[in-house]
Amino acid sequence: MSLFLCPICAAPLTREGQAYRCPNRHSYDVAREGYVHLLPANQKHSKHPGDDREMAAARTRFLDGGWYAPLRDALCALAAERLAPGGALLDAGCGEGYYTQGIFSALQNAGKSCSLAGVDLSKAALKKAARRVPGAEFAVASVYRLPVGDGAVDLLLDCFAPLALEEYRRVLRPGGVFLYVVPAPRHLLELKEILYDRPYENPEEAVAYPGFDYLDIVPVTGTMAIRDSQSLLDLFRMTPYAWKTPRAGVERLAALGRLDVTMDFRIHVFARQSR
Repeated sequence: MSLFLCPICAAPLTREGQAYRCPNRHSYDVAREGYVHLLPANQKHSKHPGDDREMAAARTRFLDGGWYAPLRDALCALAAERLAPGGALLDAGCGEGYYTQGIFSALQNAGKSCSLAGVDLSKAALKKAARRVPGAEFAVASVYRLPVGDGAVDLLLDCFAPLALEEYRRVLRPGGVFLYVVPAPRHLLELKEILYDRPYENPEEAVAYPGFDYLDIVPVTGTMAIRDSQSLLDLFRMTPYAWKTPRAGVERLAALGRLDVTMDFRIHVFARQSR
């Protein structure tokens, strides 16, 4: 049974071979790589929404290097702890599926079968995600218009994706768990010191969102001893800094061959209120 709904009429979708179909005869072909396009044209804000091929490739190389493995492992532990067997998990803004794959494997190893879906705006990223986790389903869709039913999700992950609180409240069942990953104060500070003349720390925040109860804040902190320029440039390209850094800062980074960089995350753990 698919977690996805038809983006036109909101009826349940059923996968039949290489297409998803709803009872109202709307049909969506599954791409060769294994994802489906569920973003209506009137919800697209650009011709090619989401991360481009270069950014997706940079993030894949960097994450496959294991640099953010501590964050992946922390998310895996939380998912295995919080998701009951047979539950439904949604990765909102799943990117190329690095964390999706880790969580899926951790749940399997814990003997917890689950329904798993991921959505993202980037076709380039979803091509990689669908290859990483063939046992899950992936769709081009916006986190602000999730093609998922009310209360259909038991655990929702948002790892650096836009915060779509209304949609998350809608799709999570009462008591369902929401894992929200954000950069903590010193995240990538040394990288910012190379790129900018006046680098700043991120704010440390614990915001109580309407409709959710705080369960925990899990810190994940460490130092990445990066010793090759390719990994440094990949780290840069997968961040928002790639869009707004002055040329001089990029040139300083390109001239480096090594850098110790702090990774500093907070995983905010919420439960959807029943009221």
